[in-house]
Amino acid sequence: MSRLNAVDAWQSEHPLIVASPTMIVLRRTVEYIADGDAKVLISGESGVGKDLIARLIHVRSKRRGRPFVAVNCGAFSETLLETELFGHVRGSFTGAYRDKLGKLQLADGGTIFLDEVGEMSLRMQTLLLRFLENGELQPVGSDSPMRSVDVRVVAATNRNIVDMVAHGTFREDLMYRLKVVHVHVPPLRERREDIRPLVQHILARSGRGITISEEALQALERYHWPGNVRELQNVIEQVSWRPGTEVIAVADLPLELQSKSTPRPQDRERRRRLADEFYDGIVGRRIGFWTDIRALLLAREITKRDVRELVARALAATGGNYRAVLNLFGIPAEDYKRFMNFLTTHGCAVDFRPFRTGDPEGNDPFGPAPVSLERSRRLREPLSLVGRDSSPS
Repeated sequence: MSRLNAVDAWQSEHPLIVASPTMIVLRRTVEYIADGDAKVLISGESGVGKDLIARLIHVRSKRRGRPFVAVNCGAFSETLLETELFGHVRGSFTGAYRDKLGKLQLADGGTIFLDEVGEMSLRMQTLLLRFLENGELQPVGSDSPMRSVDVRVVAATNRNIVDMVAHGTFREDLMYRLKVVHVHVPPLRERREDIRPLVQHILARSGRGITISEEALQALERYHWPGNVRELQNVIEQVSWRPGTEVIAVADLPLELQSKSTPRPQDRERRRRLADEFYDGIVGRRIGFWTDIRALLLAREITKRDVRELVARALAATGGNYRAVLNLFGIPAEDYKRFMNFLTTHGCAVDFRPFRTGDPEGNDPFGPAPVSLERSRRLREPLSLVGRDSSPS
């Protein structure tokens, strides 16, 4: 099978299953950036499918006929990772009984995927940075001139690189080199619309003609999925391969998935109280959206649900007018596109229609009573962010 045919076969076997608005936008973004050669940093929790996004970037690019080489940077010690990436010559160290080509050279003309790049030591980060600056590499123990390779670098991490830079465990210059384009893959709990099509795809791949009941699907949609898509796949494969299974019922699911629990009242109250504090802080000009809210979200000190609650509060005050929200938040009008792109990219966008129609049935998460602009301008005590629950929601 030719390389191009192998790429087509892989793409048909591993499609990116999306149904949620956030993932639809992400897929379009991936298709757009695939055309270029810019370095890409993919972030997201373990199990969200960062490797699938990296491979999709490759198969949609002009390099799709060339190698795609993946390296898990967290699976090797510092010394082994150096030889894995750059190769070594015979006799360069004990056990080096032959020359070995590094993965960077094997990926020449194609794409290298550096998974778990946040696990690299500072020394390895320095070596990688030097390669990214000039595309030259030298095998361990070699005295020959450096070789140049043409490789597109796609990196991924489940760690907060910005936080690592602040703590001195990740080089800031390397972060900017890798983060030419940033793609964040949201956790499954924030895109529950994807669960049903993912389940159907996993069942179809089994080839056993198994179906799943509506009640079981609802149970899957209620679960918080700490292991994300990987956990969902493992659960479906586990229950579908039991002898005699034709229809997956709720009773077939693991016990932790059978619970009908809903968000605790104290969690909802915390989000409402936090939205109040943020809202009054912004309209009182004690904090800023870009300088404070955005920074807190990227540092994972607040959740996307918290930002959505804040945006919903503002939409309630402006009658569902996003442009008026900018004025309310003290954001320049020319930042409208940047603001909307930020909300969409990070899964914080809120449907404006319930606020525009004044729906009395509870679609407004803050109740039917509109928030007056007079109340929104009242100044409160300075905003405190100490000791706040930042658990994902």
